[in-house]
Amino acid sequence: MLLPSVRIAALFISVAAMAVSTAAVAQEAKGPAAAQGTEGDTGQQAFNNACRTCHMVREGDNRLGPNLHKVIGRKAGSLPNYPYSSAMKEAGFAWDGEKLDRFMANPDQVVPGNGMKPYGGLSSSDERKKIIAFLAQQR
Repeated sequence: MLLPSVRIAALFISVAAMAVSTAAVAQEAKGPAAAQGTEGDTGQQAFNNACRTCHMVREGDNRLGPNLHKVIGRKAGSLPNYPYSSAMKEAGFAWDGEKLDRFMANPDQVVPGNGMKPYGGLSSSDERKKIIAFLAQQR
């Protein structure tokens, strides 16, 4: 027969083991990428912090800014049913990683006269890279 303090200790060890096992199963259910803290997770967080006030990534969900679903490869100013500025409609390029990076850093330098006011740019190159990687996944 175990002493009461030994039984309590055994119970705590058993509960702790179940908690660790449950957490591992939950992480595995999310997939191996989620367990490692993927770029997509940090990219979505960066997007949420810097862009989500005006933009969504859900197709057709235009807000103050156009939705960014499948933005990479899309001609600037071409999303139907969104009232772009004349400058954006006439930009004459398709969005790629390099253009997005430059635009997020300084929108007025890439498309003078764009409608991204009061957004003045995102100075962090790392944050811009995370956002671009996140947007590239929205296919």
